[in-house]
Amino acid sequence: MSDTPASDDTLISAMRTAVALERDALDALDRALGEPALAAVRLMAGVKGRVICAGVGKSGHVARKIAATLASTGTPAQFVHPSEASHGDLGMITPDDCVLALSKSGETRELGDMIAYCRRFGVPLLGLTARPDSTLAKGSDILLLIPDAPEACGETRAPTTSTTLMMAYGDALAIGLIEARGFTASQFARFHPGGALGSALARAEDLMHAGETMPLIAADATMGEALIEMSQKGFGCVGVTGDDGQLVGIVTDGDLRRNMANDLAARKVSQVMTADPMTASPGDLASDALRRMTAGTRKITQLFVCEADGRPAGLLHIHDLLRAGVS
Repeated sequence: MSDTPASDDTLISAMRTAVALERDALDALDRALGEPALAAVRLMAGVKGRVICAGVGKSGHVARKIAATLASTGTPAQFVHPSEASHGDLGMITPDDCVLALSKSGETRELGDMIAYCRRFGVPLLGLTARPDSTLAKGSDILLLIPDAPEACGETRAPTTSTTLMMAYGDALAIGLIEARGFTASQFARFHPGGALGSALARAEDLMHAGETMPLIAADATMGEALIEMSQKGFGCVGVTGDDGQLVGIVTDGDLRRNMANDLAARKVSQVMTADPMTASPGDLASDALRRMTAGTRKITQLFVCEADGRPAGLLHIHDLLRAGVS
């Protein structure tokens, strides 16, 4: 190591060179994608079991990430470390699975037993490597080649460009599988119930109050009965249903204030309610429901969720949406 600190210009130049090298390599990968990648997607989409991702060192870290991405997007996947595989974990791999093995050189010693196991038991092997004449390449059923591009770190040759290419190839396969399976946002949400992704993809039906918790009253009931229902359920509103069970109106605290009079309790609900209230469908994104509640000049804090036939299925309250992190 030099005792003379590098200048700012030298440092920024080195970083830009690294980015340029990796960008050029990604461009080369883009041009190289073709039938092998398509064959890999078709194979992975068709396996009855899981996609077993494997690699050693930095390739192993990438393999773990690819497995996680596949699993979260509808393709059952698992990382198996090649060294652990040689000491019993090969038993995790079945003929219903396929193996995606990562190694830039294709000569990673620890992969040897896994390659032999795949050949012996007919487990499809996809090799992701930069060397077409390597042991991994020759043992693979489908060879996925990445460009043999220079590493971005120069003389040290630490995995940089190669791991970027492997990561990008893994993402490309995952996206191909999403298209092949017709994987949807609602399915994605099932695998991400927590955190920002969970709240962003939550549906109205996931957060609504349903069943006996819903405040509902018939249109021909009295406001006295409606006030009791509102007080018992505690949502500050009551939904109004017609003879066919469809939601025809809503009575809120605001409606009570606007109609305050000595005879309020004796009046019919239909005389006080706000007709044709704003509603959501069970499958609507909760974030869309929140935007509907807060849009415009008239803000609302409750929103009924109705089935396609207009019957109320649940009630959303803005406090529940905000507590769930919906935005």
